[in-house]
Amino acid sequence: MEIIKTNIADVLIIKPEILSDSRGYFFESFVQKEFEQKVCKTVFLQDNESKSSYGVLRGLHYQLPPFAQAKLVRIIKGKVLDVAVDIRKNSPTFGKYAAVELSEENHLQLFIPRGFAHGFVVLSNETIFQYKCDNYYSPQNEGAVIWNDETVGIDWKIPEQDIILSEKDKKHPALASAILF
Repeated sequence: MEIIKTNIADVLIIKPEILSDSRGYFFESFVQKEFEQKVCKTVFLQDNESKSSYGVLRGLHYQLPPFAQAKLVRIIKGKVLDVAVDIRKNSPTFGKYAAVELSEENHLQLFIPRGFAHGFVVLSNETIFQYKCDNYYSPQNEGAVIWNDETVGIDWKIPEQDIILSEKDKKHPALASAILF
């Protein structure tokens, strides 16, 4: 596994070693010992999966302490633009974001530490998205930032008219009004 830094410290791209031949491919998507040596010590408690079609944007979500979550995300099928926004008030990169294209072809994973809002938009016809969390989901401790906050300025790589949001994701506050870390 190769670790690739992003423009924000601690948000890391993980590139697995792919073994390919005429039969297909094999790779280890997660090995606890290697993850702890190269990324950080954590224990993932929950695996989640979602299926979405082109233009679906999910986010920008996070969990507040004591239920904050680090995530390890990857694509099983399709392609997304995956985004992590630093919401740690005292961070030198507060309000900045890292964006990475994850796909079934590149097999990249993104590690998003606690203290970041997370979201993705589907760039392919259909996507199956999987992620590990190091804490349990708590609806009472859910936070979010609106996907198109001008102060963050995310380029979602698709036309705005193609974006499909849940009713809940249409109503999130701007970063300046959100409850943060």
